[in-house]
Amino acid sequence: MADTSDSAVAASFARPRFEIIPMKGLEQQLPYLPADAVVTVTSSPTRGLDATLTLSAALTRRENHRVVPHIPARLVRDRSHLTDLMDQLHGLDLEEIFVIAGDAAQPAGPFNGAVDLLRAMAEIGHDLQIGVTGYPESHAFIPDDTTIQAMFAKEAFASYVVSQICYDPAVIARWVAAVRERGTQLPIYVGLPGAVDFAKLLRVSRKVGIGDSMRYVRKQWADVAKLIGGYRPDKLVDGLAATVGDPAANIAGWHLFTFNEIRNTEVWRRQTIDRYARTTT
Repeated sequence: MADTSDSAVAASFARPRFEIIPMKGLEQQLPYLPADAVVTVTSSPTRGLDATLTLSAALTRRENHRVVPHIPARLVRDRSHLTDLMDQLHGLDLEEIFVIAGDAAQPAGPFNGAVDLLRAMAEIGHDLQIGVTGYPESHAFIPDDTTIQAMFAKEAFASYVVSQICYDPAVIARWVAAVRERGTQLPIYVGLPGAVDFAKLLRVSRKVGIGDSMRYVRKQWADVAKLIGGYRPDKLVDGLAATVGDPAANIAGWHLFTFNEIRNTEVWRRQTIDRYARTTT
């Protein structure tokens, strides 16, 4: 008899979310996105919101993708700027955005974090679905109590949660259980690094302040270094199969951090579907 967890994992990869970064070289990778992909477009202090919205607009025109721009609270200058942003989002006919605090050292205006921006958006009024971030492990810059309280505050305005990258499946599973025990019932998309260059993965992980997971990955360095194609998250997915298959966990799917290595990540996704589908037949 087939394992229901295996069936759930195979189904969970049917329509994942691909996170991409508006930067040089991306154009050559875009054709590898599956036709019905949900594509989230990052935003950073160095590239700004204009780059995010420009790429989002281009993707909505050229392909049948559900495009989800990231809106960092710390890049929004004031309420007038926020109103203009929401008008732009409406003009793009988007259904969904992803609201984050952002990495800017100092906020450009009165919005210090995601909750501040979410409240202001609610006051202005909108019909967008909104994703927010969750942290399976301790954040390098934000105390645990703060991230837990922020989850409660964001829940009133959000449609789902995307977890930050974590390389230890046991840590993710415990975090999902803790979120549910605290009463938060929003669907969770598990943040998953794609099939990417391992050195790039380490660099980005350091930048976003992933501490415990970095130590977990270093322990596996000998195994990972043998992989010709770079990092592949197979062990991470396998370790989370039971959580994905547990209805109480309410795992909506996967958020793939591609680091713009879309082709490799998409090949790996299809291989993973096939691998888990074989175990259910």
